Amino acid sequence: MIGASLSRWTMSYFAAALVALVAAEIMMVAGYGFPAASIGAPETLILVHVVAIGWLSLLMCGALLQFLPVLVAKPLYSDALALPALVALVAGLAALILGFLQLGGRIAPGVPFLAIAAILLIAGFALIVWNLARTMAAAKTIPLPARFVLVGLAGLALTAALGATFALTLGGTVTSGPLLTLTVAGLPIHVVAGLGGWLNITAVGVSYRLLAMFMLAPELERRTTSGALYLGAAALGVAVAGGILMVLLEAGPSLALLAGLALGLVALALYGFDAGHLYRARKRPKIELNSRMAAFALASLAASVALVVILLALGRLGDQTGAVVYLVAFGWLSGLGLAQLYKIVAFMTWLECYGPVLGKAPTPRVQDLVTETRAEKWFWLYFVAVWAGAAALLAGFPLAFRFAAALSLAATIGILAQLVRTRRLADVKAAIRLPRGAQPPRLLMTHQP
Repeated sequence: MIGASLSRWTMSYFAAALVALVAAEIMMVAGYGFPAASIGAPETLILVHVVAIGWLSLLMCGALLQFLPVLVAKPLYSDALALPALVALVAGLAALILGFLQLGGRIAPGVPFLAIAAILLIAGFALIVWNLARTMAAAKTIPLPARFVLVGLAGLALTAALGATFALTLGGTVTSGPLLTLTVAGLPIHVVAGLGGWLNITAVGVSYRLLAMFMLAPELERRTTSGALYLGAAALGVAVAGGILMVLLEAGPSLALLAGLALGLVALALYGFDAGHLYRARKRPKIELNSRMAAFALASLAASVALVVILLALGRLGDQTGAVVYLVAFGWLSGLGLAQLYKIVAFMTWLECYGPVLGKAPTPRVQDLVTETRAEKWFWLYFVAVWAGAAALLAGFPLAFRFAAALSLAATIGILAQLVRTRRLADVKAAIRLPRGAQPPRLLMTHQP
């Protein structure tokens, strides 16, 4: 990564994503949305999309703008496209929230907020996909981790297309019979495309590279890695394309979704074997906080897989979908995101501030920008709170869930405070904080070294 260019707007994506995460946790503490409301209620739809678009998608987009060029050893196609994409996505999410409030009768009809949201979100995600796809197209070869990202971007395109279809149909802009049918029965397909395809497959691909890089482990090109990629892609195709076809044939998507789930569980098992191998094969004997906490995120993923299998065997998966989605979204994806964000922010800040003066003046190490003992307790609290929240959902205790959400909110704010300290160089010794020629980092955007 030394000498790698920095994405100017990645920190802005991270900041917007963290604001959305805090907002979602506040909603859960207040009892807004599931489990106080049904899964299909407008309140739940607002909560879900604040998490899926505002938090996880913005986090993933920001990370990819910085790290996809590292994966393919090519510069980002256009750093200028990142800002309009971010503006379109944030504005689109705001319009989507207003549209859901209209559906719930909280806002008077008139302005077609759902149609506006569809246009803005499609535009924002299209800019992201175009930018990243052109970056990959310029590469001589696409390594395995980047191929996961490619499949994930296909999942993003499918998710955005389905979401726009639902928004235009629910808003009354589109009245086509087949699209109405898809809107009525296609919500599980939309969830699978977004959570399973876009977010999960992309997270797997990026984590292969980040875990290897931060633990000094060898890059993986094993059969299990290829198997995870191909089975994950097949799961996405079977569940989404097959599910849409079944819905349009008025047969229901259940069979396609179950087939995709079976393929996806095997793919995740292979990924689990690979992740364990990375930890065992690492050259760094004492791993840093981000890698230790990533292990808890992986444990959450394993628990999610086991929970799905158990619920399927008991015939209870449909009843406990909310608990499974919560554990995947907050235990696995959010846990991994927060853990790696702790290191990524430090690494980018170090590269931005001290990269230009390396060899010219004494500089701190990346690890000198953080104080792990201060941050560790917040990560522990976060994971314990999320696991308690999942247990409360499984047991049907909504008040206990809100209490667990309050703990996860406190933990998130604690982690966020550590990230701000890192950007402010608050933990770097004064003697070497700003050597001659170094620029203090800005909070929401990066200098170009």
